[in-house]
Amino acid sequence: MNFTKSQCPYCGVGCGLKMKPKSSVSDDKWLVSGDRDSPSTQGKLCVKGATVCETLKDGRLKEPLYRENLNEEFKEISWDESYEILKENILSSIKNYGPNSIAMYGSGQFHTEDYYVAQKLLKGAIGTNNFDANSRLCMSSAVAGYNRSFGSDGPPCCYEDIDHCSLILLIGTNTAECHPVLFDRIKKRKRNVNDNLKVIVIDPRETETSSIADFYLQISSGTDLFLFIGIANYLYKNKLTNQNFIDKSTESYFDFVKHIQKWDLKKISEICDISEKTIIDIAKLWGESKNVLSLWSMGLNQRQEGTAAVNGLINLHLMTGQIGKEGSGPFSLTGQPNAMGGREAGGLSHLLPGYRFVKNKIDRNEIEKIWGFPEGKISAKQGLSAFEQIEAIKKGSVKIWWIAATNPLVSMPNLNFVKKALLKCPLIILNESYEQSESIKYAHLVLPAAQWSEKDGVMTNSERRVTLCPSFRESNKNSKPDWQIFAELGQKIGYFKQFEYESSSEVYDEFLKTTTKRLCDMSGLSYQLLKNNGPQQWPYPKGSVPSKSSKRLYEDGFFPTETGKANFCIDDPIGLAEPPSDAYPLILTIGRYLGQWHTMTRTSKVQKLTKKNPEPLLEINSKDALSLKIKNDEIVKIKSKRGEVQAKVQITDKIKVGTVFLPMHWGFSQKNMCEVNSLMHEKSCPISKQPELKACSVIIVPN
Repeated sequence: MNFTKSQCPYCGVGCGLKMKPKSSVSDDKWLVSGDRDSPSTQGKLCVKGATVCETLKDGRLKEPLYRENLNEEFKEISWDESYEILKENILSSIKNYGPNSIAMYGSGQFHTEDYYVAQKLLKGAIGTNNFDANSRLCMSSAVAGYNRSFGSDGPPCCYEDIDHCSLILLIGTNTAECHPVLFDRIKKRKRNVNDNLKVIVIDPRETETSSIADFYLQISSGTDLFLFIGIANYLYKNKLTNQNFIDKSTESYFDFVKHIQKWDLKKISEICDISEKTIIDIAKLWGESKNVLSLWSMGLNQRQEGTAAVNGLINLHLMTGQIGKEGSGPFSLTGQPNAMGGREAGGLSHLLPGYRFVKNKIDRNEIEKIWGFPEGKISAKQGLSAFEQIEAIKKGSVKIWWIAATNPLVSMPNLNFVKKALLKCPLIILNESYEQSESIKYAHLVLPAAQWSEKDGVMTNSERRVTLCPSFRESNKNSKPDWQIFAELGQKIGYFKQFEYESSSEVYDEFLKTTTKRLCDMSGLSYQLLKNNGPQQWPYPKGSVPSKSSKRLYEDGFFPTETGKANFCIDDPIGLAEPPSDAYPLILTIGRYLGQWHTMTRTSKVQKLTKKNPEPLLEINSKDALSLKIKNDEIVKIKSKRGEVQAKVQITDKIKVGTVFLPMHWGFSQKNMCEVNSLMHEKSCPISKQPELKACSVIIVPN
């Protein structure tokens, strides 16, 4: 029996999968293994990927559901009735309140085709840029950071760089649990006694990731940018910089040098709560290493100074010329499987496909031409970001909110505010695959969506590698791919020609036109090429030859800015948006468990995974536990200014004194409910608009 090859639909690593039925397709039982031919992951899988096919069949939505208000029970309706409800409400809302009364919140679970048609529907046909995605909560600070420094989004590195770096810095990432296959790649090198790789891990919480560190820095939460300035200061003063690269490929260096000299190491060491010697040791190691690779994730991005922190790290690479060469560069690890594809397709409220911006008239006109809309159809007004959409619903200016392939009633910050806001929304639409989702409780119209394994589509992983993900199992006859739902609605509201697609491959071919001659040029790709040759990394312009080798950006030292040079970014560090106080003396940080995925819509169905992490545990340092007089396994209340939750205590000395940790997976529909995001504030980075979901101040109260 031939295998079907695909990309894992969990994290942004994008592991290659091979699936075949155990006996017959009708049994819906599949054998899953890693694809050894995958250039990204070479046959490796984590436990979630190995069990993904166990999540696909049970508990699925089978019919569209509708109710006029949330106090009613749902009733089953037809797709024709669903489209009539959508058409009538959307056209009425545009007429009475304008196109900006409509907003959509999408997902990195989308295939690129889903993302693309959603942009065309919202930003083109309807005329609002109010499309945002859970990528806003994931990596929008990385997107903004790359744009500020390099003139464009696009991670410059590849996974192969892990095999060639001499120093690797892991900051704001628990790679072992969140990107385990990449962590195993690092760990493999550390097990080799003849390998001189050095690893620095920076995290207030000691994890499996820090177990392989040569230098582990347990800095205070929110002090990363201070640390980067301290390292930069040492590099400059001790001439551990690459002046040739600085002169040839960067600008604003001398302004940057003036800025960093305002901060001395003594002050920085006090703020970060680490010794001056430690800062000097790692700065020296960075400056003297041949190839430096940095990896980061939510711990850096989910901050009120997320973009500034990302740029602070990139500045270190620019100072030392550690970019555009083997084993070097700043590498953002995305959380969602197709967050990269979403960026390429314009899937945030300020973007258009092909790494374009809604505020740029030339960019708008280019997309209008490809989409077949008249000039001026795309609004010049930047759309609402994720939490801005919630605030607009609360104010009454957004009348229709469309959620697709995500579960914001667990993942959004300040959940109590979110719930109150949504009760005021006249129409909430939800594209969902499963019967049990917290967001269903707040929806009026629920549309059964085909998911990964049941529809053809493309995804791009964190290293810019594009994989065809074909359908390999039958979907429920009434479920539809998200792109098809959007396209059929586009036709019904009057744009028949613009949404006349026969297949997802036609959608993809049109999307590829938007990338021509852009940094993310994929114009040489097609379904057939990806099917015949496997995953390919962009840039892949027309005329490219299929290859499994890796491509790095900026190898020529030229950047897509107006001057062709990268920018040193200058930002004053400000720390946490909500520091500890007398009333709330502890800092709560949140994250993931290896065995669970986001809001557990899929993974809660796998006994092997739920057995590994049966409940959320509050990790607290033994000194804090002693002062609060709480014991191991005791149930306590965790309170912030916005709400409270309960959890069982796990006393550990692997977390910094003054800091506590909870996982983010358990929503109100799950056993052992612990809505941790009801505690988190919504204050966000002013540049990326990514909320600071990594830290808030709390108090622990014994029951």
